[in-house]
Amino acid sequence: MTPDKRPLIVGLGGTVRPGSSSEKALIKALATAEAAGARTELFGGAFLAGLPIYNPHDPFDGPEMGRFLAEISAADGVIVSTPGYHGSISGVVKNALDSLEGLRDDARPYFDGRAVGCIVSAGGAQAAGSTLATLRSIIHALRGWPTPFGAALGASGLFDEAGAFADPRDTWQVDTVAQQVVEFATRWRA
Repeated sequence: MTPDKRPLIVGLGGTVRPGSSSEKALIKALATAEAAGARTELFGGAFLAGLPIYNPHDPFDGPEMGRFLAEISAADGVIVSTPGYHGSISGVVKNALDSLEGLRDDARPYFDGRAVGCIVSAGGAQAAGSTLATLRSIIHALRGWPTPFGAALGASGLFDEAGAFADPRDTWQVDTVAQQVVEFATRWRA
């Protein structure tokens, strides 16, 4: 069998609430990545909520954590989507990012050599801005390359009744993040 040459883009994010705006935005970003020629894998809110709290003295190494770390290790790019809670990222997203310590000794540790797209869904512009800055800072600390554009979405009225973005500018933001991750991943692989 011929290996799949399409870049792998892993999405992680969402909340413990099924159908959260941050997870819906992430799913839409991954659909855009697929349309741009990528393979995708989603680690949504339900998965993230099931991860144990990261403990550096007793790291969890169950099968789900192993699959998560293996997919991130294999990824050519990553998209992280978080709600803006009180001006910062959510606890489940932070816990998942902390769990990447399991990749410390990997050939490409953490997010090394990968573009990482950032999406924030928040109730206000101030929370979205500070959350986006925090997320980008964490991505840098994990040796990732935040894409030049990060999406800052207003959570209220984000989607219409059909499940599409209510505002075309939000569609553009999420599509731009996904396209930049795929473009960087494709060029990096070449």
